[in-house]
Amino acid sequence: MTKVLVIDDDPVSAEMLRGTLEHFGYEVQYECNGIEGYERIRSGEYSIVISDWDMPGMRGDELCRMVRERQWSGYIYFILLTSHGDMEHLVDGLRSGADDFLVKPFHPEELRVRLRTGERLLGMESRDVLLFTLAKLTESRDNETGLHLERMREYGRVLTEELSTWDEFKDEVDGDYVQMMYLTLPLHDIGKVGVPDSILLKPGKLTPEEFEIMKTHATIGGNTLAAAVEVNPNAKYLQIARDIAYHHHEKWNGTGYPFGLSGEDIPLCGRISALADVYDALTSKRVYKDKFSDDKAKSIILEGSGQHFDPRIVEAFLANEDRFLEISRQLDSSLANESNSALVPAAV
Repeated sequence: MTKVLVIDDDPVSAEMLRGTLEHFGYEVQYECNGIEGYERIRSGEYSIVISDWDMPGMRGDELCRMVRERQWSGYIYFILLTSHGDMEHLVDGLRSGADDFLVKPFHPEELRVRLRTGERLLGMESRDVLLFTLAKLTESRDNETGLHLERMREYGRVLTEELSTWDEFKDEVDGDYVQMMYLTLPLHDIGKVGVPDSILLKPGKLTPEEFEIMKTHATIGGNTLAAAVEVNPNAKYLQIARDIAYHHHEKWNGTGYPFGLSGEDIPLCGRISALADVYDALTSKRVYKDKFSDDKAKSIILEGSGQHFDPRIVEAFLANEDRFLEISRQLDSSLANESNSALVPAAV
């Protein structure tokens, strides 16, 4: 339940506002002046503040300015409640750092809409922090993973942007979907945190038994993100992250893992991730293999059309092959390593 702090020196107005907010499902705390309100904000419990403008001791815009001048652990969405609807007060409020305004008297549904706007903004902040943290967790297990994650999300963005221009995908793939794919693709291998180092970092080929253990990373990652979806079922980005983690090793012909899904039973984000992941594996040097040539990698992708990969995703790849090559060149780990070694002075 979201906690909202109401600051208003008029107890009748404050009580009406409290009743409306509680009816909408918010937990409400009330303070009667700006000074006490600021102390309450300092507790760190509130990410949404609704403050009256005209109060003795400290006006609402002054309070907002104090809030913006301090560094907080998270963003505070600040709504000014005022009886002033003129442009001068609007400009002053914006200068103080207010996010939104409510002019008295306001309609309850107007308040609900403005609060939802605030929650979306706060949710985006929380989303980006969460995704970054989880991606860094994956990266911490393998020093090769960082550039792999960068390349994966760039390949994914290229493919998704291409599909967004096709009529058959227009109902599923839009700009928001492209952005969510870009943000969540780095989580595709998060389940590898549950794979022992002896297998994950093994320099040679895995035994059949070791490979079965390695395959569990898809289930571990998917289950982890599925638990997050249960807590926040409306978070579309978590649903996509879950599906990518589960399905990036599924194959179009049904021979992949962990569920053996085939065709369009595999979520689109999983089909996109599958091609991006394989292409990067082919064109990157790993501890157990050298990188393949661009032509060899392309031929393997083409051979996998209709078998490993959705043929339409392969078409999207072919339409953007030059962009793939450029991303691979710019984020080539071997080139990066050579560049770094060139900066190290020779021993004397």
